[in-house]
Amino acid sequence: MPNKSIWISFFAVVVSFIGGFLLANTLNRGEIEANRAENDGLKTAQVKGTQNSPELTLTSEEIKTKIAQADANQNNFAFQKNLGLALYRYGSMKQDPELISESARILQRAFDLDPADFDIQTGLGNAYFDVGYFNKDNESFVKSREYYGKALAKRPGDVEIRTDQGITYFLQQPPDLERAVGEFEKSLAINPKHEKTLQFLIQSLVKQNETGKAAYYLEQLKKANADNPSITELSMLLDGGRVGLKK
Repeated sequence: MPNKSIWISFFAVVVSFIGGFLLANTLNRGEIEANRAENDGLKTAQVKGTQNSPELTLTSEEIKTKIAQADANQNNFAFQKNLGLALYRYGSMKQDPELISESARILQRAFDLDPADFDIQTGLGNAYFDVGYFNKDNESFVKSREYYGKALAKRPGDVEIRTDQGITYFLQQPPDLERAVGEFEKSLAINPKHEKTLQFLIQSLVKQNETGKAAYYLEQLKKANADNPSITELSMLLDGGRVGLKK
């Protein structure tokens, strides 16, 4: 029992150590997309800093004004879609769960107007994913999977969406590691070198005490990109898993 307690404590420390890395993988997607958002209303908002600065800075009043315009034009599909997606990107860049939740509300309205729109399906999946992550809310992860599922029905070969769906199983409490691994394996069947998928698959396998498989996929990650910044942390996690099994 003492040895098991030591292992659990060590595992918690290592997972905590790579937590920032996990955040980068799940949320930097939004930050990258935010810098190329095409919504005219947000593009023309005030930008603080130099003209070439990639980061938009909006006042709360500017955001409230745009949201009010969306609420006043609920049947304007293009406005709902463009604003909802842009708000999600901006909220993700700022790591603002309230703004991301607001983007989901607007995107839901756009979805009701056109349920078949792939961008909206994906946007809702992403928004609920981030709300689930920030608020540690399983119900949001369930909603995220609902919309990711609709998007995957259209594009089953989309590795990013497939992997993000798998991560919702990894992050929920308690985790459903079997389903997470299943989604990651489907992603790797499409793109064996997809780094984010490999990173989360390794973590999932370590949690399942499948250290042999985890070691195999760590080698695949190294082959895919020897400079991947997660390799050191994942190696520590794997070594900790091996120690735990020996004890």
